[in-house]
Amino acid sequence: MAGVETKEVSRADDGMRLDRWFKTHYASLPHSRLEKLLRTGQVRVDGGRAKASTRLAAGQTVRIPPLSDTPPAPKHALSKADHAFLASITLHEDDDLLVLNKPSGIAVQGGTKTTHHIDRLLEGLGDGPETRPRLVHRLDRDTSGVLVIAKRRAVAAKLGRAFQTRSVRKIYWALLHGVPKPSQGKVDAALVKAGGPDGDRVRKARPGEKDIAQSAVTHYSVVDRAGQKVSFVSLKPVTGRQHQLRAHMAIIGHPILGDGKYEGDKNLPDGISNRLYLHARRISFPHPSGEGVVDITAPLPEHMAKAFALFGFAERNGADQA
Repeated sequence: MAGVETKEVSRADDGMRLDRWFKTHYASLPHSRLEKLLRTGQVRVDGGRAKASTRLAAGQTVRIPPLSDTPPAPKHALSKADHAFLASITLHEDDDLLVLNKPSGIAVQGGTKTTHHIDRLLEGLGDGPETRPRLVHRLDRDTSGVLVIAKRRAVAAKLGRAFQTRSVRKIYWALLHGVPKPSQGKVDAALVKAGGPDGDRVRKARPGEKDIAQSAVTHYSVVDRAGQKVSFVSLKPVTGRQHQLRAHMAIIGHPILGDGKYEGDKNLPDGISNRLYLHARRISFPHPSGEGVVDITAPLPEHMAKAFALFGFAERNGADQA
């Protein structure tokens, strides 16, 4: 067919999701159109049908149908306020990386009704799709803390492999309803996406759902407590599933304070705001240059700092040890 292209996946793109690959190489292609091309089988990987979430491997081929009617993507220019905002939340920057302290309430990526988000700001950095910084992992809109950005496509590919092989160590801090027992433990509960109106949530997999369940493992440790009403916990995810920490804490009967998706916003203690009390506190991983280790800690957001003061919790050194 005239206009059909076949491209080989490069080593730099090894491990990249198919939708991210298209965003990198065909930035002007709307996500909605990509989904339609995938549904109708016009985009294929190694000759077979694929999904937006398909992970690509170096050497595979991607079939691209004619895209001549796709308008060029306008370059997003950052305002002075945007530049100032990014500077205010930057924890670390070097030739390869940008590490941010993402505020609670700001989405990492856009959606149907979300136009202000971190990825949108990144579009304004660099001269085009090949040079703009790239996300390598995600945080929920209402989760604050460390967010790692790769400055180039090759760096993003390296970091993507690091996250897949679990050589990245992450520590989250959270405030929970009640106090888990035992005070240290492991939650090993596979998760599946909830159907119907709860489609943006996950739940514990049921018997017979092995084919659609995603394994999920979280280690937790109680750092401090305020009687039996509230506990300060350190969470170490082994896997990185959507809403994993939030769902796992709800599964053991101690949802995160302020979590409206998992019943954590009910019966909140007096004196605290109805916000999610989950913070990506620390991340460490080998630097993609091969030299040294990146180890970044993010200070608490204002609403969590106030809650810590209210309950008498200290930012204890041992709570963020990897």
